[in-house]
Amino acid sequence: MYVGALTLDLVLGDVRSLKEKRSLVRPILAELRRRFDVAAAEAGHLDLHRRTLLGVAVVSADRRHCTEVLEACERLVAGRPEVDLLSARQQFLSSTDDEE
Repeated sequence: MYVGALTLDLVLGDVRSLKEKRSLVRPILAELRRRFDVAAAEAGHLDLHRRTLLGVAVVSADRRHCTEVLEACERLVAGRPEVDLLSARQQFLSSTDDEE
């Protein structure tokens, strides 16, 4: 079993309040969940209205599948005109990591 995690650091476009930020971030998270069947949440920069850190996680029996799903999630977010992707980082955890 593999768990893949993706961290996306974003700058948001014309946002002037935390309320506007939430109205921009919420649909992105919903689309990630709906299209890719992943867990997704706003995980950082919660008090800044023009920045956000999104976390995405997927579980699979195959590391390649985890990678493909996370890369598709990154492309979806990077392609949105209302955000600029500053950085993306993938991490993986395997159920065999603790077994030796």
